[in-house]
Amino acid sequence: MAEDHTITSGNVDVIRPDQTTVPGYLAQPAAVDRAPGVLVIHEAGGLNENIRDVADRFARAGYVALAVDLFAGSHRRLCMLRVMGAALLRPLDSSGLHALQESIAWLQRQPGVDPDRIGVVGFCMGGGFALALACVDRALKSAASFYGGNPRPLSAVAAACPIVGSFPGNDRFTRGGAVKLEAALTRYGVPHDIKTYPDTRHSFFNDRGPTYDADAAQDAWERMLAFFRDHLGAVSVSPTG
Repeated sequence: MAEDHTITSGNVDVIRPDQTTVPGYLAQPAAVDRAPGVLVIHEAGGLNENIRDVADRFARAGYVALAVDLFAGSHRRLCMLRVMGAALLRPLDSSGLHALQESIAWLQRQPGVDPDRIGVVGFCMGGGFALALACVDRALKSAASFYGGNPRPLSAVAAACPIVGSFPGNDRFTRGGAVKLEAALTRYGVPHDIKTYPDTRHSFFNDRGPTYDADAAQDAWERMLAFFRDHLGAVSVSPTG
């Protein structure tokens, strides 16, 4: 594959306030001086090539995109269980959520990032984190969730930033969640765009997985970019890819 000279990307260490680090991947447009930032949160597969590709796509669309590995550690399976368990028990105050908030703060400090224009996107587990962050992190101007679980309590969305959500119709994990989320966002007057794709399954956006749906994935991507343009402001690169 030919090298993409429109973006720069590579592995980074996100430094936390206690000086420990979280491994991550940073992608940014090569010809933009000051761009909105987006935190990309992975699903159960971790920071893999699919998530790196999502970050690259955001960079080609004019955003500085940071993806971090919430499961990094010497015992990866234990890290996964700890992060996911804490998110289930304390969805609005978990260790993973705190690490993501610290990653947002790190992203805001990077050269070329407009700290006042920060968004977040997440998939499955990451989609749940994105919705939780929308409720608790005032730095965010917009959040996107792909088949993520709703915050608990759902009334927390009263304080949320604008939310765009994409859900599969054939998914036992999020069945009914999109309807409840949209009703709550409407009730509290939070700007939103929630859509369910009837004939799709969980992880329909992952083009490396068995449930990938190209048409739904493309529509969801375009809706999300349009929503981010409305709430994070215009970018200098044409939103393609």
